[in-house]
Amino acid sequence: MNILVTGGAGFIGRWVVRKLLHDSHNVWVLDDLSNGREENLKEFINHPNFKAFIKGDIKDNQILEHLFNNKFNICYHLGASINVQDSIDDPKTTFDNDVIGTFNVLEQCKKNNTKMVFMSTCMVYDRANDETGITELHPTKPASPYAGSKIAGENMVLSYWYAYKLPTVVVRPFNTYGPFQKTGGEGGVIAIFLKKALKGEELLIYGTGDQTRDFLYVEDCAEFVVQAGYSDKVNGEIINAGLGRDISINDLALLIAEDEKKIEHVPHIHPQSEIMKLLCNYNKANRLLGWKPNHSLESGIAKTKSWIKENAHLI
Repeated sequence: MNILVTGGAGFIGRWVVRKLLHDSHNVWVLDDLSNGREENLKEFINHPNFKAFIKGDIKDNQILEHLFNNKFNICYHLGASINVQDSIDDPKTTFDNDVIGTFNVLEQCKKNNTKMVFMSTCMVYDRANDETGITELHPTKPASPYAGSKIAGENMVLSYWYAYKLPTVVVRPFNTYGPFQKTGGEGGVIAIFLKKALKGEELLIYGTGDQTRDFLYVEDCAEFVVQAGYSDKVNGEIINAGLGRDISINDLALLIAEDEKKIEHVPHIHPQSEIMKLLCNYNKANRLLGWKPNHSLESGIAKTKSWIKENAHLI
């Protein structure tokens, strides 16, 4: 197939590209490099099925129009602003990228009958109240402009399924981590903790540290995202993916630092947008796609740690 990955030079995008090339598809990548890095794609540049890397913006309709002449079968739409704090400081940029950018890509998908896989986030959910975890029917809560923009994007994407029968699917992975993730900024708590621990520095926890997260290893995430594109069973659906196990940030820090004295709590930067419990129920992904995670938290952390050790110069 001919496949476009927007945001393909980003952390998860890079692993999606790798999986698609492994499956022998022709792959084009569009990324403005505001968050992604060209080095993430270095090992694929000479792959016979890697057709092009285009440095460009999903808000630029001219670039999109030209690109979609390649008649894509699937567009994996991962290009987005992804930082919660940035969205609070500057909501317009997040809205423009995650809503207007998504609309532009959707319009091209509609013109060319290209299936869209829309990358959303677990941050759209309200906190989990029980141990069965968050299903796709759980209430959403736009606690940040990032979450609000993603919910708006999701609704546009699903509206094209209902209004035009354009094949679309919304995927909501939980907190993804692994090799090639940046060790600073939003969402990279495991990468940040590992880098600090390797340098012998203190691990800083925002707030009480009682907030829990469900951490998904990036290869498992990429497998899930790619499978959602391949399957017609999930068209018009919202699908979660996670480990199905949550851990408090305090316990995570202890697991990585192995010493309580190396952990310090600092005031939270955006307490109003914090979700105190995130635990994924991925039964729907298992039922429709046959997907389940292959990496435990411990094995994923071990793989990530050894990658950070070897690639400190990249991050």
